[in-house]
Amino acid sequence: QVELVESGGGSVQAGESLRLSCTVYGDTSASYCMGWFRLSPEKLREGVAGIDSFGRPTYSDSAKGRFTVSEDTSKNILYLEMDSLKPEDTAVYSCAAVKRFADGDCPSIDHVWMYSDWGQGTQVTVSS
Repeated sequence: QVELVESGGGSVQAGESLRLSCTVYGDTSASYCMGWFRLSPEKLREGVAGIDSFGRPTYSDSAKGRFTVSEDTSKNILYLEMDSLKPEDTAVYSCAAVKRFADGDCPSIDHVWMYSDWGQGTQVTVSS
């Protein structure tokens, strides 16, 4: 199990950028899969971006071309750079983790329920 602490949220105007950080405490080996998710009043929790089994970034359709996920393994931090923000991006953003499957695979960020360890989240508000 790991502890996840997010930071970097805030209130911005449409078109502006934010960078979120997720610091991982505890078992910081490479045996965990990580992702960013968001929850808004209008939608169920949805996956936004993650790192797949091969270390490649994956994105939801709404995040592609605007958001960039990256990690600094030396500092145990997962980042989410969000550019060209829109009012519909307003949500509480959380990072989450889950142990890799026995075959080393990671669950898709579409499978939100498979992620077991969650941070408390950070609010992102985008006004028009």
